[in-house]
Amino acid sequence: MPKVIFSIQYEIEENRRDEYLTIARELKNLLKVDGLQDYSVYEVKGKPNQFEEIYYFNSNEAYENFDDNQNERIGILLNKLSDMVKENSTKYTTLNEVIE
Repeated sequence: MPKVIFSIQYEIEENRRDEYLTIARELKNLLKVDGLQDYSVYEVKGKPNQFEEIYYFNSNEAYENFDDNQNERIGILLNKLSDMVKENSTKYTTLNEVIE
């Protein structure tokens, strides 16, 4: 089954960095849903407060069902993170594996 990588790039408000990192750590600990192979958060080199979340899914089906498998706490954390993001700084990318 082809794998899927989903990424979200964004910039957060400078004064909320510590709060962001705390929430991102908790989110990483909670994101243990079926079909999600890995979840990572990176900071863009040379661009403080610009981050990228990368989700690695085992299949397209797991990617499509991801929103359905979240618990309430994950939803709350994702909403908190989105409140920290600067307007018009978000970019989404979905990559579908073509060679297994």
